[in-house]
Amino acid sequence: MERLKILVVDDESRMRKLVRDFLVKNNFDVVEAGDGEAALDLFFADKDIALVVLDVMMPKMDGWQVCREIRAYSRVPIIMLTARTDEQDELQGFQLGVDEYIAKPFSPKILVARIEAILRRTNQYNGEEILSCGGIKIDRTAHQVWIDGEAIDLSYKEFELLTYFVENKGIALSREKILNSVWDYDYFGDARTIDTHVKKLRSKMGEKGNLIKTIWGMGYKLEESEDGKPER
Repeated sequence: MERLKILVVDDESRMRKLVRDFLVKNNFDVVEAGDGEAALDLFFADKDIALVVLDVMMPKMDGWQVCREIRAYSRVPIIMLTARTDEQDELQGFQLGVDEYIAKPFSPKILVARIEAILRRTNQYNGEEILSCGGIKIDRTAHQVWIDGEAIDLSYKEFELLTYFVENKGIALSREKILNSVWDYDYFGDARTIDTHVKKLRSKMGEKGNLIKTIWGMGYKLEESEDGKPER
């Protein structure tokens, strides 16, 4: 199996070594950068990077700016690392298109597990490649979504969330179940993550965003039509 390449960006050499050692042990190739500018140089010079692990606080250019620069050209998955636990930081990360947000200190094993989960969903698809529901069409292989025939631009996590809803159309899904299935690990019951992504997803879907119904006190459900009846 081809070894996937991870870009690890952190100004602390000990942290980079720790992450690198665990990734190499799990059959990944690793390239490293100690600041934001070097990270961008590496990213744009190497077209084979499958995922970026990115620290927030760095010299020359912080992680937020690096993320903005990458997102202007690429949808490569990004995991943001931070020593801060401010809710606004986490929300800012998701607004910029970050796929995961991990607070320091963290378990390297958990980081590797989250990287593997993202790459597994990115590079391996099971079942039908084309899904459709209520005017929504999803091409898993092309990672593209159309609403009533018009293509819409979704982040990696928004795409995975919508795919999960369509796969489970008509079924009430708890926030915990969504977190465990879409994020592929226990997110310690942090429902804000789900609510933030659903809000953004609904907005991008336009009128079809109304198909995602809120189940108060539980979670969400995707209906096939506005009134809950299958479209003919």
